[in-house]
Amino acid sequence: MNTPEQLNTWHPESYDRNARFVSDLGEPVLAMLRAVAGERILDLGCGDGVLTEKVAAAGASVVGVDASEAMVRAARARGIDARVVNGHALRFEREFDAVFSNAALHWMREPDSVLAGVARALKPGGRFVGEFGGHGCVAAIIVALEAVLARRGINGAAQIPWYFPTVADYRERLISAGFAVDYIALIPRPTELPTGIEGWLDTFAENFLRPLQPADRKKALTEAIALLSPVLCDERGRWTADYIRLRFAAHLSDRGPR
Repeated sequence: MNTPEQLNTWHPESYDRNARFVSDLGEPVLAMLRAVAGERILDLGCGDGVLTEKVAAAGASVVGVDASEAMVRAARARGIDARVVNGHALRFEREFDAVFSNAALHWMREPDSVLAGVARALKPGGRFVGEFGGHGCVAAIIVALEAVLARRGINGAAQIPWYFPTVADYRERLISAGFAVDYIALIPRPTELPTGIEGWLDTFAENFLRPLQPADRKKALTEAIALLSPVLCDERGRWTADYIRLRFAAHLSDRGPR
């Protein structure tokens, strides 16, 4: 199965340069996890392991999983027990006190498969805490990229690699998978981009550019940037992405899945 989480090419060096804000802004959801010494915790979509390290610093025993071999190597370089695992196919059984995920679940386009695997991985009563892109996230960027592709006769909507659910949608999926929802909300979070929109597109927009010939990709990006400039770039040239996050905390219900 070629899922979007596998199709995007991740480079730890460029990720660190262009997208370090992803882990930096993960502190609130890390606080919601409330990891304690002695717990066993799974970091689902651990990336290069920056937040995984912080979970481990609380004294927990942490396993990080990610679909990217390059990111797993970067996490292992930090001393983390990191493994290459597709988030749609978790094979753990009643092993973890908690599953934590930051900025990864929107890359997993089959959420029910992911949630079933998370539920299997947790001990009875175990908790699932996370944050990822929610409904409306980077909407302006998506519209611009779709417009650029439409000029070339390509259906941009078919190239969207993300799952950005509403609160109602994800709450229902959590409950159906056997979770009781303790907290869930959409949180607008305009995010300044340290290397501008070019760095963001280079890191995250690969799927949109894949249908284009290599010679046309730079032109397409230039067109998208021109469309986005009046919306996301201020008078000083600072770019801010229109992020909206879905943050949640849940635990396995005694009633199990529906």
